This record gives sequence, C-alpha cells and structure tokens, in this order.
Amino acid sequence: MDYYMDDQNVMNRLIKEYNKHGKLIVAYDFDNTVYDYHAEGHSYNQVVELLRELKSKGCYLIVFTASDKSKFDFIGDYLEDNDIPFDTINENAPFVNFNSGKVYYNVLLDDRAGLKSAYDTLINFVKTLDNYK
Repeated sequence: MDYYMDDQNVMNRLIKEYNKHGKLIVAYDFDNTVYDYHAEGHSYNQVVELLRELKSKGCYLIVFTASDKSKFDFIGDYLEDNDIPFDTINENAPFVNFNSGKVYYNVLLDDRAGLKSAYDTLINFVKTLDNYK
C-alpha cells in the first residue's frame, strides 16, 4: 500500500506538522465547498463548522479558488457576512517561504478533490488534538 493511503500515516504527518509549527495550513475551495455556486439549495454547514473549529485551533485558512481576481471582493464579503473564517485568498501564508506558483497547504478541502476524505481526516485531526489537551 502506498504510504499516504494509510489513514494513520496521514494523521501522524498532520500531527507532526502541527506540533512543529503550532498550526496547519488548510486550503479550501469556495464554489460548492462553502458557497452554493449554482444556487441549487445546497448546504455546506459541516464544512463551515469544521473551518470554524480549525480556526479556533490556530490553523491558517486559505481560500484556494479558480475564480477570477475580480470576484475576490465578493468572496471576501460573502465569507465575512456568513462568519466563515479565512486568512487570505489564493496567497501563501506569510510565514511560508514557498514560491512555486502553487499555494502551499497541508490539507485541501475541495468538492472536486476528495472533500469527504479531507473532511474526515480533519475531523479526526481535531479530535486527536482535543485528546492531547
């Protein structure tokens, strides 16, 4: 089995990175991850609650979107109006020295990139942190 196909190895890596840096960097998509892009009546409450919990644990949250920069003001306003935490949009955390053109993150929440798996991993990460304290 590939090393990071094992859930325990994934969790160990996250805990190690959290302990080393005092936080994780979590990127999340906007459309259809926290915002109902097609106005189909979908709810994203579970992801939003997880983001709030992660922020309370000191995680740095990056909105990682394919939206044009002209939509960033709308995105920021929507997130603020709906109490959805974020630190930046499509920019690396200021404490990360990583300039490859790709935003650096420890975990990505995205409706098109294994949202359920990443969500479950982060829920378990939060539970693990709570057990340490």
